[in-house]
Amino acid sequence: MLKIIRYILLDILRSKVIVAYTLFLFIITFSLYMLDENPAKSTLSIVNINLIIIPLVSIIFTTIHYYNSYEFMELLVAQPISRKLIILGEFLGVTLSLAISFLIGVGVPVSIFNPTQSGLSVLISGFMITIVFASLAFLCSVMTKDKSRGIGASILVWLFFTIMYDGMIMFVLFAFSDYPIEPVIVILSHFNPVDLARIFMLIRLDVSAMMGYTGAVYLDYFGHFKGMLFSFLVMNVWIALPVFLSIRIFDRKDL
Repeated sequence: MLKIIRYILLDILRSKVIVAYTLFLFIITFSLYMLDENPAKSTLSIVNINLIIIPLVSIIFTTIHYYNSYEFMELLVAQPISRKLIILGEFLGVTLSLAISFLIGVGVPVSIFNPTQSGLSVLISGFMITIVFASLAFLCSVMTKDKSRGIGASILVWLFFTIMYDGMIMFVLFAFSDYPIEPVIVILSHFNPVDLARIFMLIRLDVSAMMGYTGAVYLDYFGHFKGMLFSFLVMNVWIALPVFLSIRIFDRKDL
């Protein structure tokens, strides 16, 4: 499996797309810090990159890479190699390349201009959300052989978690405003990794105005430290579960 990971990692890191993605993140992040003397305000702007751009690039890039590597995986399946090791090697190779790109593009400017706990929380959340959406991309991809359907499903997943889910939460909030639904809101927030990433970052940044209703309720129930810890643990579940399902489906499907 290590040979598969090394081959995929080196192949992706040499691609123009991943180089352009790294430069884009670096230029945007560096520019945000240069435009404002207050690093805390610039860090808040980076939060939006973590919550919108990084999930989109992670899920689309991973999906396209999976279909472009399909013939390579078929070749590996013909060898005496476990299917589980093949798909896991593919996943680790892609996620490592995206994570390295993020840590260079965002991590280097943050380390220079804001080497604090708030900057570290932004890096951790961005790293986690990268892996979460890469794992979701693999799940969408292994469920269908058709490339267009796989990419379409990935885009729908991104739209659902970044835009539609909050609208559904607001609908529930207004529909049941006469009832004490705060515990329900806390539970529902666990079903959206983007919400969890936002909560993790903004609890550390202590910016209540940007936390939204779900974040405010989450903070009220768990507090600062427990809220960050619990959101981090649930995000790990969001990584592990799609990867487990992807391995299970790939191991049983007819290539």
